Amino acid sequence: MPRKTSTIQTDSDTKPKLSKLGLVRDMLASGTGATLSQLCEATGWQSHSVRAAISNLRKTGCVIERGKAGDGTSLYRITSAPAPAPEGR
Repeated sequence: MPRKTSTIQTDSDTKPKLSKLGLVRDMLASGTGATLSQLCEATGWQSHSVRAAISNLRKTGCVIERGKAGDGTSLYRITSAPAPAPEGR
């Protein structure tokens, strides 16, 4: 009796799921940056968790500028990201 085999079909155009930290990084790297409340809403995190993620991005070498939005709230954006590591090391 032949065995049934299942085939898993994958979509080569499917992008990997973006982590919440990756989402924070992308929002901060956009030209306009993001406010703390925007980052909290996008990730579902509390404000202290978002601030910790920003601090961790700074530790990785990202230069994060804090300015003021039009309504006076803090606006964060990445002005310089760390250079990628050389390949093969």
